[in-house]
Amino acid sequence: MNLDQFLHMGGYGFYIWTSYGIAFVVLALNIILPIRQQKRALKDIANRRRRNQERMSDL
Repeated sequence: MNLDQFLHMGGYGFYIWTSYGIAFVVLALNIILPIRQQKRALKDIANRRRRNQERMSDL
């Protein structure tokens, strides 16, 4: 079996490699998106805390 046969996968290579690509994208998004959401949430919490502290110091 040479590389061309491996990539062609008996005529189903396009479907197989496309499904591998989609699966990789989904797995990557399952890692990246929660991390981004957590960073955004922590930043939002820090901003709210800072605003609340500023309001309390104004009183």
